[in-house]
Amino acid sequence: MVAELRNICKRYGTLEVLNNFSLDVKPKEIVCILGASGCGKSTLLSILSGVLDPEEGQVKRHTKRIGYVFQEDRLLPWKTVYDNIYFVNKESSEDEIDLLIEVIGLKGFEACLPKELSGGMRQRCSIARAFNYHPELLLMDEPFKALDYSLRLRMIGQLIEVWRKTSSAIVFVTHQIDEALMLGNRVIVLSERPATILKTYSIKTKQENRELNSKELTEVRNEIIQVFQTCERKCECRRKIG
Repeated sequence: MVAELRNICKRYGTLEVLNNFSLDVKPKEIVCILGASGCGKSTLLSILSGVLDPEEGQVKRHTKRIGYVFQEDRLLPWKTVYDNIYFVNKESSEDEIDLLIEVIGLKGFEACLPKELSGGMRQRCSIARAFNYHPELLLMDEPFKALDYSLRLRMIGQLIEVWRKTSSAIVFVTHQIDEALMLGNRVIVLSERPATILKTYSIKTKQENRELNSKELTEVRNEIIQVFQTCERKCECRRKIG
């Protein structure tokens, strides 16, 4: 395992965010955490990274090489694309960085500053930078949230291509079902806050061969929608009773 969470509980004052939450992350897999906004997905990543400690439960990290990609690109504005990627690993060779730049679709923009790039290009640069750190565990917090649907799908394809050339495990949080279906070896569906696991799906088709209209992904998507609808009805009943 790369990381293990056992019976995690996390609260902010009286607000309970995670309740008896357990998760294993295996080497070189993508785990997609799917849930509504505000359900505790970002808190989960912060606990995995070590930024936050839970009130209860056990956290085991079997690596110290943990990377993070945020919703914002967080590039250094005074450094070029090449230098932003090089900055996190000054032992990386020029060939390694050139390959990352090519795979992520930024060839020809190596000397550009972040202000000269589109939002999607900046986010691609931040992903290449994260992979150049050679993380054994890469945490991704809705990195495509600000992108339109078609660009998001292209970014997913580029992310898969980079990931296949590495040994990184990825925990990717999102509230977009299609993102989770295209990326995850496992898709974990969370309840509303406090987050618990409602359902886990294993996707058998390799990422590079997936199509959203395939029988497998269509069936899983329909099941996930039903899970969310059932959860919402139960929550609505509790709110009325309360």
